[in-house]
Amino acid sequence: MSTTGATADPPPSSRKGSNGADPLAALGALPGVAESVESVRKAVDRVYGHRVMRRRSNEITSEAALRGARGSAALSGADWALEEVRRRTDFSGDDEARTMGAALRLTAEAGQLLSVWRQSPLRVLARLHLVAAADKADEVGRPRQEGEPVDEPLIELPLPSAAETHGRLEGLAELIIAGSSAPALVMAAVVHGELLALRPFASHNGLVARAAERIVLVGSGLDPKSVCPAEVGHAELGRAAYLAALDGYVSGTSEGMAAWIAHCGKAVELGVRESTAVCEALQRGAA
Repeated sequence: MSTTGATADPPPSSRKGSNGADPLAALGALPGVAESVESVRKAVDRVYGHRVMRRRSNEITSEAALRGARGSAALSGADWALEEVRRRTDFSGDDEARTMGAALRLTAEAGQLLSVWRQSPLRVLARLHLVAAADKADEVGRPRQEGEPVDEPLIELPLPSAAETHGRLEGLAELIIAGSSAPALVMAAVVHGELLALRPFASHNGLVARAAERIVLVGSGLDPKSVCPAEVGHAELGRAAYLAALDGYVSGTSEGMAAWIAHCGKAVELGVRESTAVCEALQRGAA
């Protein structure tokens, strides 16, 4: 796997451009990225054009939230059947139940934070972690400190130092606040990848990263009704593909970055497919 230690160069997405340049715009120009962006846009347009969306979009949004939370939790080790998630009311039991509960809380909370994201992304990330790790009062809502362990079993990449993590978080926040001409998919993929690479919190970083990706996709206007759950696609593509694509992001190479963005694009398209199936089921009166 690629390294992200303090001596490694950070991905270009986390570096400030010289002379006011937009570093994310360069990512949008990488080979294959424009095609991914266009494919995602067409897929999103199709589901938004579905006749059921014009009449019952609130139901699609609610179902997408549930399925997105299930997908995100699956990648964090709680791979439950959708009907089990729908049936359960108590998520305070074992580790898997708590992970599922955290994913559900994050999905609900993300929609409340859209207006804050562009002005104060670090505040939003702190809030997301607070919501996810509500049962760990001594470590919630703040970046990890030097030497503090991280509970993120899926991600085995070397952990950047706390100092490097704090610096790169500040750089990411500056990019978000400044805005970018890059497509929404590129910004969402960078936010997602950077948070996974840094693992800035002592726990629940994967859940927080995927919730932040959702916030970008919705807040950018690409998916304003939040009916294209990328988390579903990430789970469907599988952990091995997820980690391999993340390796590409962490490498900082043009090929690796493009592969990560394309992976995130495919995840969005699979989320679109999921919601399209829900629309068709509602149209048939089967759901």
